Amino acid sequence: MRLVVGSVLLVRASWLLSTGPPLDATLTFVSLAGPGLLLAAGLWTPLAGIAVAAIELSQILTSEDVFAPIMAATMAGALAMLGPGRWSFDARLFGWKRIEAPPRAPTSNAH
Repeated sequence: MRLVVGSVLLVRASWLLSTGPPLDATLTFVSLAGPGLLLAAGLWTPLAGIAVAAIELSQILTSEDVFAPIMAATMAGALAMLGPGRWSFDARLFGWKRIEAPPRAPTSNAH
C-alpha cells in the first residue's frame, strides 16, 4: 500500500510540475513529492503519512477534483496508523512490529 501511495504521489507531483503551475501549487506538489518518496521507501512512515494526509486534506478544501486527494489522504492516514510493513527502512532501522488481535472470548448461546 505504501508503494502505491508513494508512487502515485511522485507521479502526480512530477506530472503537475511539468505543466508549469503557479508558485503556490508548485510548493504544494513539491511538498507532496518528499513524503511520497519517504512512503515509497518506508522511511519515517508515520510522519510521512500524517504529512500527506494533511496536505491532501488541504487539497480537498481548495481543489475542484477531490477524488484523488480523498483516496490519497485515506490511504496515507491508514499507513500512518498501521506502519510500513516488513520490507521497509523503518523495519530495518527500528524493528518490525506486528499487531496481534486478541482471541475472541467464547460466547454462550444460552438465553
